[in-house]
Amino acid sequence: MAKSTKEHLEDTFNDLATDEFKRFKNKLCDRKKEAGIRKAKLEKVADAIDLAELMVNTFTSGGAVPVAIEILEAIGCNEQAAELKENAGHSVPVAQSRGDVVDYGAGQGLKVELALSDDWHKQLHVVLCSQEFKNKILKEKGQEIYRLKEKYGRTRLALLINNIDFNDKAMTRRGADRDEENMEWLLKELDYQVVKYKNLSAKDMEKAVKDFARREEHAHSDSTFVVIMSHGKRDAILGVQYTASNPSDTFPVDHIYRCLNTENCPGLRDKPKVILIQACRGGDSGRMWVSDGEPDEPLDIEGDDFAHKEKDFISLMSCTPDTKSYRHVENGTFYVQNIVDVLMKHAHEDHIDDLFRKVIQRFESSEMMGCYRQMACKDRASLPKWFYLFPGL
Repeated sequence: MAKSTKEHLEDTFNDLATDEFKRFKNKLCDRKKEAGIRKAKLEKVADAIDLAELMVNTFTSGGAVPVAIEILEAIGCNEQAAELKENAGHSVPVAQSRGDVVDYGAGQGLKVELALSDDWHKQLHVVLCSQEFKNKILKEKGQEIYRLKEKYGRTRLALLINNIDFNDKAMTRRGADRDEENMEWLLKELDYQVVKYKNLSAKDMEKAVKDFARREEHAHSDSTFVVIMSHGKRDAILGVQYTASNPSDTFPVDHIYRCLNTENCPGLRDKPKVILIQACRGGDSGRMWVSDGEPDEPLDIEGDDFAHKEKDFISLMSCTPDTKSYRHVENGTFYVQNIVDVLMKHAHEDHIDDLFRKVIQRFESSEMMGCYRQMACKDRASLPKWFYLFPGL
């Protein structure tokens, strides 16, 4: 039986001399460019078994090996690094000499691949659903499941808006290009044609959503995704023209639902509409991880009182009201990395509610999040049925 990641790490750490083992722990604690492990936790590590378990719990099975290799090479244990790379890291890209900055703290083998490999999209794929599983679920749950159109006759569309470069240069969302790349890849893997915009004002965002809602292809679709990534406030997304002197460049989240409701988007009537929003909703800023809120003192924005008859929506916000959403300046947000990783691995067997629950569970882990308190949350869910993506079918 093949060894687990933890067992490979145990073997490696057992090969270290006492002083090398100590230097490894010190280097792990001192990692500044990425998330490390707190000194208090490392002080409780007594042996190779403890250290291997802590590494896997912190960085996951996919991320622990590259972190270990990086540190081994940094402390001069090149022989052990090479052996670990050969035995356990052959499928996990490791930082090359071009000086990429990689964060393993939110813990996915996926993120390592995306951050370092130019052909990651050829190496990774969404796990495909089997026809047997689909038939079984449809037979068991029948009318409780949204009936999806056959692949050959449908035209699924997804909207992706990503604001990176703002008029206020201090608001540039470094790392957000990685989120865009990852999210676009995921949507295409799920068989959605991506309608993409970048660096929009609030007015342009509203126009983009309205134009998207009018697309004729929706009549031949069975669902849609709308993904918007920007700075934000509690109930609004900031346009790129937002500044302290121009605080009105905000796009209320409520308008997304209004544009896509039954009245304004009949093509998506009775079809699942998944809304993903990566933006702050208030709160304090972070340190190495930066937040997606405006850098100036928050300004109040009045809530909208529109009452819409909306159905078949589900949304996953990157954080709860009044809190921050964190983004690594090289590798993008916790939120997008976790969504891509969960859907890639589990969309073949779970419906969207369970997929979102698994994403939320990632944020509950103190080992993963460290001192950054962020919690993704479902919002305005009005799906009367289960929505299975059945990737590949």
